[in-house]
Amino acid sequence: MNQITLTLMKVAFLAVLWLFVIAAAGVIRADLWGSKAAAKAQRPRQAAQPARPPRQAAAPRVRRTEPTKLVITEGARAGTTMDLVGTEITMGRSNDVTLPLGDDYSSGRHARLFSQNGQWFVEDLGSTNGTYLGRAKVSRPEPVPVGVPIRIGKTAIELRK
Repeated sequence: MNQITLTLMKVAFLAVLWLFVIAAAGVIRADLWGSKAAAKAQRPRQAAQPARPPRQAAAPRVRRTEPTKLVITEGARAGTTMDLVGTEITMGRSNDVTLPLGDDYSSGRHARLFSQNGQWFVEDLGSTNGTYLGRAKVSRPEPVPVGVPIRIGKTAIELRK
């Protein structure tokens, strides 16, 4: 081989190596601080709606068909129970999540569980290893039936009445 070919091969190898390093740094950054899509989903949406007169807040009614608690059935924190009060629950390894999992296979901000119109939904927040509802991988917000496990790494979580 002549010198030019050898030099071009070295430059191409270095370019591929740097692309790999940059991609790995991006994955690590997303795992530690969350992805841009997750941050965008967390921002409150402001829709232009006409002002309504304030209503008197009624006490929330719990229907018998709605789940009332979240239970970790498998994993490092098995047996942990959390009451569902209609607020969003974020799950993952980070310290700023609502439900820290302590699972090596979960991302910093792995998934969120939220209530909408009386139904609970699970959404993956751009995690590395994915979130599963039953045996199906969650790619968009999915409704969570009572008793169906949500799997995040080695952790299984269920909604119960």
